[in-house]
Amino acid sequence: MRRGEQLPWIVSDELWARIEPLLPVVRRRADHPGRRRLDDRKVLCGILFVLYTGIPWEFLPKELGFGSGMTCWRRLRDWNDAGVWQRLHESLLAELHAAGALDWSRAVIDGSHVRAMKGGPKTGPSPVDRARTGSKRHLITEAHGIPLAASLTGGNRNDVTQLMPLIEAVPPVRGRRGRPRRRPDRLYADRGYDHDKYRKQVRAVGIAPVIARRGAEHGSGLGVHRWVVEQSFALLHWFRRLRIRWEIRDDIHEAFLTLGCALICWRRLCRATGS
Repeated sequence: MRRGEQLPWIVSDELWARIEPLLPVVRRRADHPGRRRLDDRKVLCGILFVLYTGIPWEFLPKELGFGSGMTCWRRLRDWNDAGVWQRLHESLLAELHAAGALDWSRAVIDGSHVRAMKGGPKTGPSPVDRARTGSKRHLITEAHGIPLAASLTGGNRNDVTQLMPLIEAVPPVRGRRGRPRRRPDRLYADRGYDHDKYRKQVRAVGIAPVIARRGAEHGSGLGVHRWVVEQSFALLHWFRRLRIRWEIRDDIHEAFLTLGCALICWRRLCRATGS
């Protein structure tokens, strides 16, 4: 890390200003107040420390002032249940749209396997990892690789089963005058999505499918547009906690996944606005 550069898990004032209004208000009981609740911003720094470093919750250093690993885990769970990470992702997409940083001319979809060390829901034998237990993360991005939506399934699920659910998961993105934008003009995908049935479903929602055909020679040219989703998976894997699924509970891993997508959007927004 360069001298003077801020640690990535330290929440900046600008990012905190966007997150704080989304957090649920927890009232302290007057009759049994108990121990004072740790500051939300410090706990969020602890959550980001685990996300960036991949450290187990129980080994989170208390001297950093982020609270115990269990406190951070509970707060991550509660905020995920309250929809904080999804709303953060949607609000950042709206800011990117307002800044003209989203390209809706095309979207790209793909899936990526990740090993699930402890099993749990939404896992299965991975066909690309000697049938070891794993999960598959599905991602749809706009033309520049900015994540629009993500989902988690078992490692043995076919990519095409998440085609329409991912399209439907793209939120209505506001930020400009007129109706919110939700559908790209075209959708690019590899041979794993080559089914005429799903092509018809994609066309039915007003999107032109551009999907490689099975049996066709390599060099179709789709890679010129599809590489951005691979880049987005690489950015997600930059968060060490997302390189391997350590969580038994699927909702905790999905919370990290959505938070990771939101942080990628935040970086793109800072780049687009020069802040």
